[in-house]
Parts: sequence; C-alpha cells; structure tokens
Amino acid sequence: MILFPAIDLIAGNVVRLKRGVRSQMDVYSTDPVGVAHDFVARGATWIHVVDLSATFEEDEAARAANLRAIRAICQVPGIKVDTGGGVRDMAAIDRLANAGARRIAIGTALVRDPGFARSAAREFGELLVADVAAHNGQVRVNGWREGEDLGADELVARLADLGYRHLVFTDIARDGMQTGIDVLSYERIASVAGFPVVASGGIATLDDLRALAAVGSSVVEGAITGRALYEGAFSLEDALAAAREGQGGDPC
Repeated sequence: MILFPAIDLIAGNVVRLKRGVRSQMDVYSTDPVGVAHDFVARGATWIHVVDLSATFEEDEAARAANLRAIRAICQVPGIKVDTGGGVRDMAAIDRLANAGARRIAIGTALVRDPGFARSAAREFGELLVADVAAHNGQVRVNGWREGEDLGADELVARLADLGYRHLVFTDIARDGMQTGIDVLSYERIASVAGFPVVASGGIATLDDLRALAAVGSSVVEGAITGRALYEGAFSLEDALAAAREGQGGDPC
C-alpha cells in the first residue's frame, strides 16, 4: 500500500484543517519544500499536496505562493507528487503537469462540470485522479463547503464511465480529527468504483494503516495521513512499515 504523507498549502505555508474548515487551521511549517525533503529522507516515495488557496479561491498572491511551492516540491529528488485543489479547467491541469506532478486530482468538476471531467480524463488519462469527499454519505464540493443532492456511491459509480481509474475518497467527518478509520466504507467504495481507492480522513494510529493495508492493494491502493504525522502520533518510518504489512506491499 502506498503511504502518502500530506502537505496542505495555504499561502505557501504547511497547514492542516479540521473537517476542511478554513477557520480551523493549524500551521505546521513555513517551509513546504523542507518538509518534502524531510519526508523523502525518512523513506517516502509519494507526497500528497493540496493547494487549499486555489480550492478556497483565495487571492492571487496566496495561489502564486502555493504554485511555487508545488513546483519546488516536484523537483525534490526521489519523490512523486500527487496534487490537486481547485483544478477546474485544462489550464490548471497543464500548470500542474508542467510542474512535474505525477497525479492530479479532479474533484468539484466531477459533479459540476462532468463534460470537462470526461474530456480531461480522455486527454490526460492515468495522470488524473478522481477526488470524492462525502459527509454522512452525501457528496460535498467546492472545498467541502457546499453539499450536493448526490450520494457518494452514485458519484463513485460514474467514475469509470468518465474515464477515471484512480480515486481518493475522503470521509469529511473524520478528516483532520484523528478519530480512526472505517475500513468497511473504503471496501464498499472500491467495490462500487470497480478499482482501488486511496483512503483519506481520520487516520490516528498505526493500526489504522495496518487495517487498510490488510485488505490488499487491489482494494485500498494507498492512504493519506497528515495531522497524525505532524503531531507525533507515529513516525513516518513506522507508518511506512505499517503500510507495507498488507498483501502486495507498496507497489512503488
């Protein structure tokens, strides 16, 4: 199973939010590239980077600082970058692809602009990842600020037809809360999608990672962890070891 340590960015700073709420933000570093170098030195092969300033449609200076950070992180030797946040047109995909991103997440557009989402998948293929977030089974979009009259299972069932083969699924109620994970929900989502899922939201212990890894990489491709790392719930080294304990290990 791939472990994705997370770097969430606002105005060039490394932050974590609670349940995606902008006002509930903790700043962990002003040096995202240094954080990326540290993750690599400790064994990470992937990093999950989110441009929250783009997601929240913040000012140009904040978004420019994040793009500079993403470009620099993509140049860190030995790392592959999975990134997203506010990706709603081809120009945004081009910017991130040219920066060196290895996966680019499409979220809101899956619901609000499925024509674009389909065209993007046709053009960029395996570079793109579907990013679905839900609260109590209902999809939320636009930085999780807006609800949709759409169940998560219904949206996930459409992804293969739209051309997607990678999926990050976030349980908003658990995100940033270190409350633990619901393995069965990720198994169900992967079954509905017809391809593996990357689990996001609530990882609190090494046992959470072991439980996800144990279902196998054909069901759970990877797991994203952020706050638990930054607040010392476990070390990155131990998290990587836990992620390798399931069937198939880390494919990267």
